Amino acid sequence: MKKFKKRKLDVVVVSDIHLGTFGCRAQELLNYLKTINPKILILNGDIIDIWQFNKRYFPKSHMKVIKYITSLLTKGTKVYYITGNHDEMLRKFKGFRLGSFEIVNKLVLDLDGKKAWIFHGDVFDVSMKHAKWLAKLGGVGYDILIMINTFINFISNALGFGRLSLSKRIKNSVKSAVKFINNFEDTAASIAMDNKYDYVICGHIHQPQKRIVKNKLGQQVLYLNSGDWIENLTALEYQNQTWSLYEYSKDEVTQNLHLNYTVKDPELVKAEHKSKDLFKDLLAEFDITKLK
Repeated sequence: MKKFKKRKLDVVVVSDIHLGTFGCRAQELLNYLKTINPKILILNGDIIDIWQFNKRYFPKSHMKVIKYITSLLTKGTKVYYITGNHDEMLRKFKGFRLGSFEIVNKLVLDLDGKKAWIFHGDVFDVSMKHAKWLAKLGGVGYDILIMINTFINFISNALGFGRLSLSKRIKNSVKSAVKFINNFEDTAASIAMDNKYDYVICGHIHQPQKRIVKNKLGQQVLYLNSGDWIENLTALEYQNQTWSLYEYSKDEVTQNLHLNYTVKDPELVKAEHKSKDLFKDLLAEFDITKLK
């Protein structure tokens, strides 16, 4: 494997990974994580999809993501797990700490004198408040759509047309979906401005974004959304007092990393030895099969 220098970053935010579902692009996420060296890693909700969790489907690539994140803990990275709606069962563990790992429902960080307000975003979802069963049904439907999409992409790639995203096209073409996204962003931004935050960072809607929102009083806030690791494959990165939106599709270095580890990455092997006990502790604390 060709040597490369990891990018040092102050903060990285990833969300909506949905480990344990067919649509999760765990291999690509692992590829990305191996190219960065963050001081703080924020897992902003829907990391493990407990709604759709099935003991019969949890591939090695999904487990590798969990192991790699625990290995980052042993190397000094602070990891915040912010709960989302698909992993809402973990909200009962709010405040839990283990070394550099912490579970929270929301987070406020001071970044170079500016305040960042970070939360998953399902609190603004009407279906989560009044019809959770409908939201869960929608989650199942979305998963089925992703499975169909995977089959179509297999054919599309074989014919040389590249990847297609059915749900993304549907979401971007339906007026009600576009309106929901706009309302979500404006609501989050408005509350952030009222509370004097400089940045508001969400996930939940699978819509990566970075834009400045202003109100009639002349106030403004930088709205950021980390997107997802099902369709968009995006993350938020903070370095040198600047936020940027990372897009896997534009990162040729990461895409070309060799991920078929016939010979294990020496760094990962070393980290696995250090994190073995930590990983066992985490599995003991969060036995997902018991939470169902």
